[in-house]
Amino acid sequence: MAGSYADMDGKIWMDGKLVDWRDANVHILTHAMHYASSVFEGERAYGGKIFLSRKHSERLLKSGENLDMKIPYTVDEIEAAKYEVLEANGLSDAYIRVVAFRGAGEDMGVSARRNPVRVFIAAWKWGNYYGDAKFQGAKLDISKWKRPSPETIPTSAKAAGLYMICTMSKHAAEEKGCSDALFYDYRGYVAEATGANVFFVKDGEVHTPLPDAILNGLTRQTVIGLLKDRQIKVHERHIMPEEMEGFEQCWLTGSAAEVTPVGQIGDYTFEVGALTREISDAYEKLVRE
Repeated sequence: MAGSYADMDGKIWMDGKLVDWRDANVHILTHAMHYASSVFEGERAYGGKIFLSRKHSERLLKSGENLDMKIPYTVDEIEAAKYEVLEANGLSDAYIRVVAFRGAGEDMGVSARRNPVRVFIAAWKWGNYYGDAKFQGAKLDISKWKRPSPETIPTSAKAAGLYMICTMSKHAAEEKGCSDALFYDYRGYVAEATGANVFFVKDGEVHTPLPDAILNGLTRQTVIGLLKDRQIKVHERHIMPEEMEGFEQCWLTGSAAEVTPVGQIGDYTFEVGALTREISDAYEKLVRE
């Protein structure tokens, strides 16, 4: 997309009503801007149907609960609002961003119990998250940062604060000519990319990090289901970095990333093989059913 996301035509759903895109603003003392009190969902619509829409809405509410932030809408209300946004913007294939956050209110310290929790929903056309890497295989850097322990922050929440090291890591990767970065977790195990889960293939079997300190992505769960439907053994386990040398194929999964093959992570290389293509094609078919 060219231009600023703040300067687009269309409508955004704000706290129960549609407003003009350029008027969807918040006050400078919005709590989330200062203390990262925000959770969100990224979703895709295909042919007018949002894939796993209700699961995303349920996770949004759970993320808010995990951050001690009760979201003032039900799953049904959020579901209706997302489709209202698609209709208002004339979109059928689109990316949908739902964000819930503590707004400006009576509190402006760390505590914010008296501040309203607000919800915005926007949608726009968005192509392949990794561009041509979707077909050729992404190149990943290895981040110097580690995914935190669940004793540090609720790692099962899709919380804005968890993404700051993702932004820094992706910037560093892009400076090296890479599409993204891979994280290890606080224990040194392979974790995830900046906005996607990771899968590896060896001898016809699939290996993916155990989601005990990372987000158990909805696309991740979907892909595991596709693999098991094909009687392909899936190992959800702790993976040491040096094991990547022996893996033959690799791909990333996420609502934005969909299923994206990986050709290189640091000094480790992978083929964009038949299983990667098969699962990518199966996912493309599934989301459009």
